[in-house]
Amino acid sequence: MPTATLPELVARHARQRPDALAVTDGDTALTYGQLLDASGRLAAALAERGIGPGSAVGLLCARSTRLVVAQLAIWRAGAHAVPLDPGYPRPRIAEMTGDAGAHLVLGDKTLLAEAGLPEERTLVLTEHGAETAARPVRAPDAADPDATALLFYTSGSTGRPKGVLVPHSAVADLVTAADAVPLGPRDRVLFHSTVSFDASTFEVWAPLARGAAVAVSPADRPTAEDLVRDVERFGVTTLFITTALFHHLAARQSRIFGVLRTLAVGGEALSPEYAGAVLRAFPWLELLNVYGPTEATTFTTLHRITPADCAGGPVPIGRPFGGARTLVLDERLDPVAPGTVGELWIAGDRLARGYLDRPELTAERFRDLPGTGRAYRSGDLVRQRPDGALEFHGRTDDQVKVRGFRIEPGEVEHALLLLPEVAEAAVVVRRAGHPDAALTACLVLAEGSRAAADTLRARLADRLPAHLVPTAWHVLDALPLTGSGKIDRRALAAADGDTPTGGRTVAPLTPIQQAVADAWSRALERPITEPGADFLAEGGHSLLAMWVVDDLREDLGVELSLADFLGHPTVAGQADLLERALRAAHDHTAEGAAR
Repeated sequence: MPTATLPELVARHARQRPDALAVTDGDTALTYGQLLDASGRLAAALAERGIGPGSAVGLLCARSTRLVVAQLAIWRAGAHAVPLDPGYPRPRIAEMTGDAGAHLVLGDKTLLAEAGLPEERTLVLTEHGAETAARPVRAPDAADPDATALLFYTSGSTGRPKGVLVPHSAVADLVTAADAVPLGPRDRVLFHSTVSFDASTFEVWAPLARGAAVAVSPADRPTAEDLVRDVERFGVTTLFITTALFHHLAARQSRIFGVLRTLAVGGEALSPEYAGAVLRAFPWLELLNVYGPTEATTFTTLHRITPADCAGGPVPIGRPFGGARTLVLDERLDPVAPGTVGELWIAGDRLARGYLDRPELTAERFRDLPGTGRAYRSGDLVRQRPDGALEFHGRTDDQVKVRGFRIEPGEVEHALLLLPEVAEAAVVVRRAGHPDAALTACLVLAEGSRAAADTLRARLADRLPAHLVPTAWHVLDALPLTGSGKIDRRALAAADGDTPTGGRTVAPLTPIQQAVADAWSRALERPITEPGADFLAEGGHSLLAMWVVDDLREDLGVELSLADFLGHPTVAGQADLLERALRAAHDHTAEGAAR
């Protein structure tokens, strides 16, 4: 079990290769020596603010070199980081910082102001950390291997997100294990996940623990083309993406596969067809299927995929690596017979400490097993193959995965039932496992209510992160029940969710609006005919938006950022942006011809 903390590992590389590149975001680049120096100054400033062992410090910052500096500084001060997604609504950020007991929140000035956090509890970051005194300071190095390093919040079935306490030792084991994702000093790993997604732990700290470099994707919401460009311009060798994004890129035969050495994919069941097609086209690519819950520190198992794995049946999620161990048990907690499906329990050195201030839930999910010790009950069903590799076979409960996000339907249902217009609610996933999988809200409205779905969606989006807001909404007279009187979620998930638009008179589309509508129609797999149609209201989400952005670039020759796409979600709104871009491109060409 590694005893070094991440600050110690970074310091070791700073001593050995101080001028080696550590992190770059395209505008700012820091060597290992500079990263250690900048984090030390910020850590000293944090100590002066009373931050030390046991302190929780929020991080509300765009992906950047300063975010990496800040996280390292928090650890050196002995505190633990609470990553906050800048895209979260204000109430969610307040709920998380309050639950975490955050003494201070570090971040970008604009984001801190938008979050409405008290000024005395915030510290604005600069490119090299924060504005600190120029005088020499003695940087603290108070990180403890047994102490909490990160507090990640995941969806909670009771309506309250649960905080997972990840210790330094677990992070160190993840990023230094000899049989983990291979990395060396010549590698570059792309940091493109939101910092509140636990995959960012791998993207940032695996390269820095191995003397490699972190390449930060600067776009707030990277499109598929943004990722390809970042991989090419930064010389990225290793990349992690969600399974849903992999399927999207594979379907488009993206050139990204041709420039990578190693690609790790995880979050949902992997399509053997797409995996096989990518390996046939790019046989040099090391394609890894990775699996793991936040409670076991990002990745628990991995499998190097071969063409034989794609011939039929599920692609294995592999074997545990580093200090992780796995067990496949029945309901009596006895090992199942070889080749039999059972529940996956995870043991070893990479387990979280538990859930913050949730002792009953911690005791339920983390147990001491005879002959094994402490283990985490994953709720995932697996089968062990004769060669020892594990295959994923679903869940034991209602938890779902959509586009790589772990979602407890109960949390969404709880938020829906707080709306006075809603009498009953059930949340399911329709077309699970497909690129157009949709988190779907099935509602019974309160008596006398005639609330529109887009109104309910907007109100829910004010409270929940975007990935928890359903993309499809259906109002029913009653929710179907099973013979035992429980909501029949299988029936709801299998139901045809198409709803007619009615016989309204629709204004004709302009040529550019028609191009937008055609691109939407291909992604949503149904006709879009109205200029006022809303992409999210039609069941769209960020991954489908990537498809549309790619299509519009190919069809019209102009770029629409993912942030602009989601910020102007109607056909007419996007057409206006594209028309302006086309005019600007035409004017620029005309000026060049006149010279």
